[in-house]
Amino acid sequence: MTNSTSDHRDKADKTNGRQDVSDVAGLQDDGDARQPDQPYGLRATLRRLYYGTDGQAVGFQLTIGIVDLAVILFFLAGPYLTRHGIYLAIDYAIAALIAFELTARALIANNAWRFLVRPMTLVDIVILATLLFPETFSNFAFLRALRIWSFSQSRVFGILVHKVGCREYQDVIGACINFVTFLFLVTGFVYTAFFATESGITGFVDALYFTVATITTTGFGDITLPGTLGKLTSIVTMIFGISLFVRLAQAIVRPNKVRFSCPQCGLNRHDANAVHCKACGHILNIPDEGL
Repeated sequence: MTNSTSDHRDKADKTNGRQDVSDVAGLQDDGDARQPDQPYGLRATLRRLYYGTDGQAVGFQLTIGIVDLAVILFFLAGPYLTRHGIYLAIDYAIAALIAFELTARALIANNAWRFLVRPMTLVDIVILATLLFPETFSNFAFLRALRIWSFSQSRVFGILVHKVGCREYQDVIGACINFVTFLFLVTGFVYTAFFATESGITGFVDALYFTVATITTTGFGDITLPGTLGKLTSIVTMIFGISLFVRLAQAIVRPNKVRFSCPQCGLNRHDANAVHCKACGHILNIPDEGL
């Protein structure tokens, strides 16, 4: 009886200690990414494609990234396509793709409520609503850029960076993605909310120009956002934008290091050719292709 109880405890400890794979859709996994109980079936296949790191799974995840880029391009061209009949056709086609992808992610979720309250799920629902009712809501497809940011936080992104031989530049690449994503989100909001108003914004380039001038605190004053919403937008852009800009500068100028956790003290950043941990002197075994 004692041995049986001990075996059950060991199994429980292993189960509780297992690390779940991060959700490629963006956020820290809350249990939905666990390996399926059955190795076959639609749900198991979708989980492998979304959470796996084999060649087919990585290709699938990159395809989703390409779809995200296409959605963003459609957002940029939207104001110029609204006069043409093809606009609604493309709009509803993209809405169908997003709805299909939402359904697939809901199917592989262990907990439907957790899935629905995830920030990225809520973002996709908002985007879907703006696409399904283009005459009622402004096009918020620029929020899809968050999916690209979330991909940069996933394990698959680290694998891709390692495969192309840029492992020591992973922090710099991540900081660039963070900054560009924020830049695009603010520009997209300004473009959507203040297009063709007295602010002087007549195109996406004008919105981008205003955002960059605000982040760098240049403040030429030739383009200003009117009203309380405009002032609040400028304040948020300055506070968060300058922080991300400084973070990017730090990532570029500091020495390149690789992420490898020391088994002795847990220090995560080391020189690419380090043999001993600088914090505790423990011998390291950092993977290196020798190129």
